[in-house]
Amino acid sequence: MKRFKRLLTSLVTASLLLSLNLFSFAQHNAQHQGQSASPDCQLPGGSAISEGRTVYGEPKPIGNGDMRSWVRLNKAGKPVAVGIALSESALTGLPLELPNGEMGVEYVLHFPKSAPVAPFNHIGVNWNPKGHPPEHIYNVGHFDFHFYMISESERAAITAQGEDLERCKKKPADEFVPQDYFYAPETEHANMGSHWVDKNAHEFHGHHFTSTMIYGSYNGHFTFIEPMITKAFIESKPCFSQPVKQPAKFEKAGYYPTSYSIQFDPVNKVYNIALDNLTWR
Repeated sequence: MKRFKRLLTSLVTASLLLSLNLFSFAQHNAQHQGQSASPDCQLPGGSAISEGRTVYGEPKPIGNGDMRSWVRLNKAGKPVAVGIALSESALTGLPLELPNGEMGVEYVLHFPKSAPVAPFNHIGVNWNPKGHPPEHIYNVGHFDFHFYMISESERAAITAQGEDLERCKKKPADEFVPQDYFYAPETEHANMGSHWVDKNAHEFHGHHFTSTMIYGSYNGHFTFIEPMITKAFIESKPCFSQPVKQPAKFEKAGYYPTSYSIQFDPVNKVYNIALDNLTWR
């Protein structure tokens, strides 16, 4: 009888342990399936990206994290996208105030030396904790991601004062102006030049500003392409891609984007801001 009780106790204990293990496995499996079931955000470019490689620039501290430039090359070694990788922690600990007289806190990124991409020279990332004019449109915390087509020394010579202000106001020929873009008056700034905006952008048609594409010019030439994106929109981890409007002609030969994107990489915990589908012009 005692042997029977001991055997019964052993069977019950084993059954309970098996049930607990099965429950734990099922719970882990359900969590894993739940993660796998969430759709992956794929950057534009498809197989050209998956079959190629990504080359990174040197990291630069920002907020409580870092950021770095990158160039995505296809299997043939041609660039298909350029971008910025912001670590998830980079969006915390950012400055809350601007230095006196500054339009934003600027961080400069250089492209990897092993993967130059004409016409781009470097990237200027400007953090605007309270946004900038015009009021009720861009006066929210956002980043200006300037992909410059001129050198840092050329930028340093832009003062937007006196005679140089007239150089800032000099417009490129119409054939080089992207579709639907117009010169925004009183947007001339030192180290930048002038800004051009899309008349059909959603923020001008009853919608809150989340992300928009800006062009920049100086002395009659386009000098930068600028995705301008709110901090809140980046933090929402969107799977976002939008076409980049094109001009009739390009003044400078190089690889130009036909779309831009924002996506969060959950594996590496980084936000990628990219100019995609680069096409030689």
